Amino acid sequence: MLVAAGPAFAHSLLLESAPAAGATLPSSPSTLMLRFNNRIEKPLSRVRLVDSTGGKQALTLSPDAGGADRLVATVPALAPGTWRVEWQVLSTDGHVVAGRFQFTVAP
Repeated sequence: MLVAAGPAFAHSLLLESAPAAGATLPSSPSTLMLRFNNRIEKPLSRVRLVDSTGGKQALTLSPDAGGADRLVATVPALAPGTWRVEWQVLSTDGHVVAGRFQFTVAP
């Protein structure tokens, strides 16, 4: 049983984000940062923002920003409201891992 569970530990797990999941910000963030538990393949990763009406906005990742375990993107000015961050990365074990979380920009 331990042998079967072993490979799952290599899957990328989101450890930290800025803005943080569930945060309420006084203004729009200028950048988005996601930190994972291991190295990720930045060229094969993607991040987008989704507004409360379902409008999607892809973000361009900065390939040289942060370490090998981080994704960093510049964020355009966001309107007040709740925003969902959707991310997808390629883990070092070859698996694609995705997740999402929300934050709010106060009016």
